[in-house]
Amino acid sequence: MGKLKQAGLVCAGVVGGLLISLQFSALAEKETRATLPVEELRAFAEVFNAIKAGYVEPVDDKKLITYAISGMLSNLDPHSSYLDVDAYKDLQVSTQGEFGGIGIEVSMEDGLVKVVSPIEDTPAYRAGVKAGDLIFKIDDTLVKGLTLNEAVKRMRGKPRSQIKLSILRKGEAKPLDITLIREVIKVQSVKSKLVEDGYGYLRITSFQENTGVAVVKHLNDLFKPGPLKGLVLDLRNDPGGLLNNAVGVSAAFLPPDTLVTSTDGRTPDAKHRFYASPADYLRGSRDDYLRNLPAEARKVPMVVLVNGGSASASEIVAGALQDHKRAVVLGTTTFGKGSVQTVLPLPGNTAIKLTTARYFTPSGRSIQAKGIVPDIVVEESANGSSADRLREANLEHHLDASAKDPAATTPAKETTAKPPAGKPVVKPKTGTPKDEGEEANELPNRELASKKDYQLTQALNLLKGMQIIQPPR
Repeated sequence: MGKLKQAGLVCAGVVGGLLISLQFSALAEKETRATLPVEELRAFAEVFNAIKAGYVEPVDDKKLITYAISGMLSNLDPHSSYLDVDAYKDLQVSTQGEFGGIGIEVSMEDGLVKVVSPIEDTPAYRAGVKAGDLIFKIDDTLVKGLTLNEAVKRMRGKPRSQIKLSILRKGEAKPLDITLIREVIKVQSVKSKLVEDGYGYLRITSFQENTGVAVVKHLNDLFKPGPLKGLVLDLRNDPGGLLNNAVGVSAAFLPPDTLVTSTDGRTPDAKHRFYASPADYLRGSRDDYLRNLPAEARKVPMVVLVNGGSASASEIVAGALQDHKRAVVLGTTTFGKGSVQTVLPLPGNTAIKLTTARYFTPSGRSIQAKGIVPDIVVEESANGSSADRLREANLEHHLDASAKDPAATTPAKETTAKPPAGKPVVKPKTGTPKDEGEEANELPNRELASKKDYQLTQALNLLKGMQIIQPPR
């Protein structure tokens, strides 16, 4: 049971790339009930009885069953899991963009908590916690032996309470101790800035309930001073979120009724095509927020920034804009989470999160364990160094790309956007620029749309090149 408890779950602290659905096919339920493995269930009962009778300490029945359910789900794939009362509540709260804690997205690796990404404008982000950091102690408790859910619970707490993290960081000879003050984490999922005259920057940190609405508001703000010559959509380190908002954001830049993504699984409910239409991006709302969209938003030249921290819903958006040649995708290959998780409520305010489908780009490419490959590869700094990131393909029990992927059997149409003539693929500079060797190894500055952000600089250069060769309207 200890092995089951320590199974490698992936927890996306804000949303973790979760694509929420609240439907499940009765057909699959009937099929499962009709083929219950009697012998295996008898073996399970014998193990259960053996533990109850002979384990060194008494174990509560409910706890044993919970461990069994957790192990059964976690060994399927990294994103299927059992949600106890607290975890289910946290999931519901996090999709609304507010929760308590320090603000990190985490996974489990070799029994330690690994930071996937710090969330912007949170205690962890401001304290300098980095992607790839390994947390081995929380206050005075060693992480080894804890499940990921148990570790996350210890990092959560009342606002203004103090917590100390002991961290192992690549390149640091000694462990780091970082003391943080917990806050109510209110994640502002959309930010924007007019970086230069005529060039806008739109950043999406996660896809929450109101992300689509916020995108429209920020686009109106960006277009208010006048028409834009170019727009950068930054999806770097965006772990994903709600599917309908990913469709809505895509619809803000694509013609109406354009295919955004499709899903495929075993049950009828898992097979679906999502279009840039209100029926697919609105959930229980009659107010179509895209009615307020600036008309130029669907025409402005665009570059989408991605990296290894871009996952799930952000990959859907990048893949859709890439396939429809609406934008040039620039950066490094994305995380590769191309699976849909369905949340199935259970009695007692608990639930299971079950992987029920894979999703595909409009041209039929599977993102699962592959990711979105940029049209133009640009590393995160001028000398080519990027963060050492965990990706879907590195996770234990990860799903492979589906054998049904149309691109695997039929050559796909040429869908990737092309850089403008005279603009070759941007390659990292060789050598050390000037006398600033240390600065060359730094990752993008934490400031919004910083001038030290190498990938953003290259995106703006590309947009300016597009503007020069763009035919007159």
